[in-house]
Amino acid sequence: MNNLLTTIPDEVEQELFDELIHSDNVRIERIVSKGQSSPESGWYDQDEQEWVVVLQGGGVIQFEDGDEVKLSSGDYINIPAHRRHRVAWTAPDCVTIWLAVFY
Repeated sequence: MNNLLTTIPDEVEQELFDELIHSDNVRIERIVSKGQSSPESGWYDQDEQEWVVVLQGGGVIQFEDGDEVKLSSGDYINIPAHRRHRVAWTAPDCVTIWLAVFY
């Protein structure tokens, strides 16, 4: 058995990406952050849609058009394919655990 909330290192110096499942139609990742954000020039522009939920902590997703969405534990969002976005902020005082489903 595996657990999404365990095996987190004590120090998270850079975001951690763990691919949990991968098939032709879906990819599921656990992402662990602690105060990190995407580089200013680091817009994600993905071919697939992304459904993401915050399991613990919090963060802000910023879209290229200026919209921002703040997510806390339990909040989720679906990001359409090719909607350019970045992580603008993650909580610096606690670990944020995201679950991302790309489909």
